[in-house]
Amino acid sequence: MTAITAKLVSELRERSGAGMMDCKKALVENNGDIEAAVEYLRKTGLAKADKKADRVAAEGRIATAQANGKAVLVEVNSETDFVAKAPNFIQFTNEIAEAVLASGATDIDAAKAAAFPGADNVESAAKAQTATIGEKIEVRRVAHVANDGPLATYSHGGKIGVIVALKGGSEELAKGIAMHVAAMNPPHIKPEHVPAEFVAKEKEIALSQMTEKDKAKPADILEKIISGKINKIVSEVTLVGQPYVLDTNTTVGDVLKKEGADVVAVVRLAVGEGIEKVQEDYLAEVAKAMQG
Repeated sequence: MTAITAKLVSELRERSGAGMMDCKKALVENNGDIEAAVEYLRKTGLAKADKKADRVAAEGRIATAQANGKAVLVEVNSETDFVAKAPNFIQFTNEIAEAVLASGATDIDAAKAAAFPGADNVESAAKAQTATIGEKIEVRRVAHVANDGPLATYSHGGKIGVIVALKGGSEELAKGIAMHVAAMNPPHIKPEHVPAEFVAKEKEIALSQMTEKDKAKPADILEKIISGKINKIVSEVTLVGQPYVLDTNTTVGDVLKKEGADVVAVVRLAVGEGIEKVQEDYLAEVAKAMQG
């Protein structure tokens, strides 16, 4: 059996939103399997949602650049937010994005090798900044999108960067949808992009949450009830199904349809996502609660 550690309980609590002791019990009941524990909490109604939020362990900026039907996002990390907000660092990251765009780089290795004014390349420029600032500066990720139609980038405080490419519509619409993606972070673009396994699991969970009285209803009625719940969930996790942040009275899908547009590509990067940062005080709190 997997050891039920404070870190494991902490991770489950972050993902599910359930209480610490409920998380500990769920892990014990499921032999330390965190995925099974998440499902257990949802079925028992204790989980608010499976947030599975990307953990942030690094500071920095997502810099954007766009020209001639091409756009890039570049994540440049620093060790502290103080450095990330400094005017010199902001200027430096913007220059990196412009250099990466000009080079045509589509992956991180090519981006690091891109020519940079006053240095051999982007990577050597970052190392020079490390020596100057005294913090590790690293070019971590790059995203590149090319499109013949409307194309837009959006940066939210330098912490989130988005590129949206459309077929039809306008650059203004692409910009608005980029803002929506920054705010809502939809996992999928359209219902057909939602994995069948996800839908099957949601059906199973919806059924487990129903009362015995509901389960006793005729099969066709039961199917309609469950389908209604699944359709709502699918709308919540797809770009086209979500209420448009610039006009919540309509959906993104309806806005696209009205302008005769379709989404070609969506890219969203957030600073530090996917890198774990240990929160010592929080873990101590969980450990203390587990001992009780």
